[in-house]
Amino acid sequence: MFLHIGCNISIPLKNIIVIYDIKNNENNEFIAAMRDKHKVVDVSQSSPKSCIVTEKNIYLSSISSITLYNRSFINEFSKENGDFS
Repeated sequence: MFLHIGCNISIPLKNIIVIYDIKNNENNEFIAAMRDKHKVVDVSQSSPKSCIVTEKNIYLSSISSITLYNRSFINEFSKENGDFS
């Protein structure tokens, strides 16, 4: 299953390590370090609300972390119950 994070970008759920709210200033150093390594993909088109950490990249999205979590939960629930619509 995939998680749509905005701007026609979808990430395989199995690759996601963590999704968190970007407003937490403690993570700014982490994001800056990943930017220096060219690992940040900004799909927010404006002010990012969430950060999605995967095995290879860090994605910044304008979709809230709560909405992304709910989407991932719905996708996993559908998969477990055989609903692939």
